[in-house]
Amino acid sequence: QVRLVESGGGSVQPGGSLRLSCAASKYIACMGWFRQAPGKEREGVAGIDTDRGRTYYHDSLKGRFTISRDKAENTVYLQMNNMQPEDTGNYYCATIACQWHYGLQPGNYWGQGTQVTVSS
Repeated sequence: QVRLVESGGGSVQPGGSLRLSCAASKYIACMGWFRQAPGKEREGVAGIDTDRGRTYYHDSLKGRFTISRDKAENTVYLQMNNMQPEDTGNYYCATIACQWHYGLQPGNYWGQGTQVTVSS
């Protein structure tokens, strides 16, 4: 069993930044972030394979988001810069499959989610 706890959500103006954190109860090499906006399907935002040093980002992010890992603390971060209203949604941390040829595939464990709102 793996417990994931997100933090760091909140409200920000367009152009602002937030950093989300996901603390895991044990080390899992492949972790990712997903988001779901109101009325839209969930989408994979970013993923990290710590053992192989690989990262994944959704094409639409255009370098605005960065996923990173503090391996010693079993914590995964999502730094979000130049945020836009379309980034609004619930953000979830999850375990993921370590192959992402067709996008991020969630694993068995999810956090409770954290709300992010981008609005002026």
